[in-house]
Amino acid sequence: MSEIKHNTPNLDTDAGFALHKTVVLVGMMGAGKTAVGRALAARLGVPFLDSDAEIESAANMTIPEIFERDGEPFFRAKESQVIGRLLDEEKGILSTGGGAFLAEHNRATITERGVSVWLRADLEVLWNRVKHKDTRPLLRTADPYATLRGLYEQRVPVYAQADLIAESDGVTSIENMVNRVVDALLTRPDVLERK
Repeated sequence: MSEIKHNTPNLDTDAGFALHKTVVLVGMMGAGKTAVGRALAARLGVPFLDSDAEIESAANMTIPEIFERDGEPFFRAKESQVIGRLLDEEKGILSTGGGAFLAEHNRATITERGVSVWLRADLEVLWNRVKHKDTRPLLRTADPYATLRGLYEQRVPVYAQADLIAESDGVTSIENMVNRVVDALLTRPDVLERK
């Protein structure tokens, strides 16, 4: 497992990279998977995919609506199907929901067909990013902070199994987070190389 904690100079947005495997961003809600994923895809000149957005599009419902109507187990089954399908499509950057990496089947599929990168952020950073949003069905509880803390404590050991790690300290810009992820990916020439 490689860990990147330093800043690097800005890398130009160009086709100066060859991506050999889909990069799957994993981590807690609020870690920045979608924002960093979009910027990373633009930097590398590859497609950006979001498993949650794909599920919502296929169901013609929001994730909170799916949770409410069909329950979390149904959602997780659909999530696994979508992740498998997206990994079989064109190589790119795939942002996943916070719970996706918890399923052993998903972790195995991601490792086999792509590479996982954990956007690691501490609890306070995550809370500051999600506390004013009501789009997180798992946080619709009497004490959302306690719920987030419980999820964090449960999930961090699983996220630690990711192939690579990029630190999100809460003050780093999206551009610098992209640099950190690129640095991590460049430690794996089977995933990303400079042309």
